[in-house]
Amino acid sequence: MTRRMLAACAAAALLAFGHGAPARAADAPVYGVLLKTLSNPFWGAMEKGIRDGAKEAGVEYFMQAVESDQAAEPQLNTCNTMLERKPAVMITAAINSTILLPCLKRANEMGMPVVDLDANLDHAIAAKAGVKIAFTIGSDNVAAGKQGANWLVQKLGAGAKGSVLVIEGLAGNITGQKRASGFRDELAKAAPGLKIAASLPGDWDRQKAANIANDIMTRNPDLVAIFCANDTMALGAVESVFAAGKGGKITIIGVDGNSDAVKSIKAGRLDASVAQLPYLVGKEAVEKAKEVLAGKQQSEYTYVPTLVLTKQVLTENKDPLLQYMR
Repeated sequence: MTRRMLAACAAAALLAFGHGAPARAADAPVYGVLLKTLSNPFWGAMEKGIRDGAKEAGVEYFMQAVESDQAAEPQLNTCNTMLERKPAVMITAAINSTILLPCLKRANEMGMPVVDLDANLDHAIAAKAGVKIAFTIGSDNVAAGKQGANWLVQKLGAGAKGSVLVIEGLAGNITGQKRASGFRDELAKAAPGLKIAASLPGDWDRQKAANIANDIMTRNPDLVAIFCANDTMALGAVESVFAAGKGGKITIIGVDGNSDAVKSIKAGRLDASVAQLPYLVGKEAVEKAKEVLAGKQQSEYTYVPTLVLTKQVLTENKDPLLQYMR
């Protein structure tokens, strides 16, 4: 076996058994955690929160993730494989609102509570499929979109005029849909002169978002802002805007507040990101899952706060929510 293969096996084992998970007694419950992909800094930050939450709660977990946040079928296969280990609870971030439902129904039938990370599951759709969700934890994605719109209006003024591009997430993903709709609806109320030129799925992909931004800029010379449903796409839009010589003239807003976005904001390229605080989501998810296993019922939805990150906010470093940035 080559050194590269040995390194890959070691990394896979580390992911499977959880970073920093304490040694457990033979009868101690083990939590199953299924994320989208750790290649996205958002989910990397959530993994850190899960790790710290598990350490503080004194529980063990094993974690799996797929190659990308578009790998729906592989995620379902991974979920089914995880059930073979019979975890005490399944904490999941589904790629879309339906792909994991057959697996999660089996989990319920095996006596496992299901936790929905980042509001990726639609409770009504899940119920029709026979899946009971113990609780959903994440940011209020509609409110995050509204925050982005209100910040834009605060920057440009309620009387501003021009075209605005919305780059959505993966088609069919409820998270991206809520962020985009929250932004569009609030913008229509707060600044009627800012018109949506297009609202298109960017599939969470940086290059696709860059291509969309370039196309819409060409068609709409009056474009004044771009709202992207995550930071990865926002950074793609940044590349296109600066390549077109319009850096600083078109306001770009992302969502997530991941580490790459923070670097771009500090560098004066990305204007803002509505930070979702994924670290806090992961940490509280483990803590509340422990309470569910102890018999304590949770609220159907638990929302963690969001924060609009700008260069000023990061430079002043006064907002208490910044402590949860990872």
